[in-house]
Amino acid sequence: MATFTVWKFDTPDGAGQAEHVLKQCEAEGLIKIIDHAVVTWPEGEEHPKTTHGNEEKWRGAGWGALWGVVAGALFLVPVVGGVVGASIGAISKMTQDAGISKEQLTTIRTEVTPGTSALFVVTDGGDLDRVGERFHWMHSKLIATNLTSSEREVLMETFGSR
Repeated sequence: MATFTVWKFDTPDGAGQAEHVLKQCEAEGLIKIIDHAVVTWPEGEEHPKTTHGNEEKWRGAGWGALWGVVAGALFLVPVVGGVVGASIGAISKMTQDAGISKEQLTTIRTEVTPGTSALFVVTDGGDLDRVGERFHWMHSKLIATNLTSSEREVLMETFGSR
C-alpha cells in the first residue's frame, strides 16, 4: 500500500534538505519513493512555490496532477472565509481515494505558512526506523498521512516529530 505523508518544516529550506535525505535513503534501498513534491514558502512571498519530484514518469503523472490541484487549491485561493472552505471541500472529493481527508487538507492549509516549507511524499514500504534516524535532526512535524492511527503513532515516534 502506498503511504501518503506531509511533513512541515519551520524554515523555507527545510523540505528541500529533507528531500535530499529521502533520496539518499532511497538510493541505499531504505525506502521506495513513488512520488514527492516540495512546497517552499519564503517569508514575504504571496504564494508558495511547488516543485514536483516525478520519480517515475508513467506513475508520476497522476500524482503530479494531484500535487498541482492540492497546491493550487490550498495556497492560491484567496483566504476569504467561505472561499477557502469551498475550495478545500472540492479538492477533498478528488483526494479521498488517495486517503487524504478534508480535515488533513485544512491542517495543511493552516500549517504551511510564509517562512515554512513542506515535503509531500508517497512511498511504498521501507525501513522506517532507519529512515527516521536520518530525519530526527530535521525538526519536522507530520501534519497529514493516510496511515491508521496506530501506524501514525509509530511513524511519529520513529521520526521524532513534534
